[in-house]
Amino acid sequence: MAFFLRRPFAVPTALRQVPKAANTARFIHSSPFKPAQPKPLTPASSIFAKSRQTFQNAFRRTYIQPTANASQGDRTQKLIYGAAIVGGTILATNLIFNRETREDGGMPHYERSYLNETFMHTGLGIGIIGIAARALHSSGWSYRLMATNPWLVAGVGLVASIGTMYGTFYTSPDNYVMKYGLWTGFNLTQAALLSPLMFMHPALLARAGLYTVGMMGSIAFVGATAKQEKYLYLGAPLLAGVTIVALSGFAPLVLPSTATRALMWSEKIWLYGGLAVFGGFTLYDVQKILHHARMSERGLVRKDVVNESVSLELDFINIFIRMVQILGMRNNNRR
Repeated sequence: MAFFLRRPFAVPTALRQVPKAANTARFIHSSPFKPAQPKPLTPASSIFAKSRQTFQNAFRRTYIQPTANASQGDRTQKLIYGAAIVGGTILATNLIFNRETREDGGMPHYERSYLNETFMHTGLGIGIIGIAARALHSSGWSYRLMATNPWLVAGVGLVASIGTMYGTFYTSPDNYVMKYGLWTGFNLTQAALLSPLMFMHPALLARAGLYTVGMMGSIAFVGATAKQEKYLYLGAPLLAGVTIVALSGFAPLVLPSTATRALMWSEKIWLYGGLAVFGGFTLYDVQKILHHARMSERGLVRKDVVNESVSLELDFINIFIRMVQILGMRNNNRR
């Protein structure tokens, strides 16, 4: 859903880049040239090759697996580097955005409880998505998904995502079974659409997940400790920003392939602009959750942590996807 709602036609554009024929290899020998007889590809291996190539084209750069004989010093350096990024992010966000903290004696118990329950549901939803995506990939779903008609994937994925999301939103919290059933269906839909990420190297996915948690955690801490309703004004600017980010996804459809500079800038807007926008959405959503907690305490709205968790899940997915692409691009540039 993160691809379809906030970057429409990204998957169809990537799927259209599947090569029509396999590349042939050329060998030079001292003896007269003898054409090698290629081994016939089985249907399973052919589907796997096309699916892998399609997913790599979606990110435009491939991730090269690091050598297994890396020294212990290199691993320690990478751990220190990752910790420095997370710690620096927390420090920077506090210095820049959190200079004015709450002056009402700290967070009340009902706000803390509401926020903790929302985070718990968000973590549970992300866990469902990750486990289900891994299971679907192992069962061969990713291969079939990448080989399917892209417009069919876009249409079915969009309908299923929007349907389960709004079904969750508009189901009363009193209807416990239907509420959590639709919420689980929403998470499974995201898992089905994101399962091709499992084509990437596990180390890259783990690092992207760590950076995403660090980024969202630091921003959520700022939102939770800042003054009440300090960042709720960000709603309109963030909506304009996400519109620009989404429109940048249309660039490959309307621009010619020769407009490399324009396509490069549209990709940067979608990538780095999307990181900034969804980081801002995380800050806005945390403040909105606390605002809803105060309203529910006064009896103005119903307490519904499931609905609150859906917004944070979408923020996490969008940031995580961009982290994966950034890390893949950086590793490719080191070649």
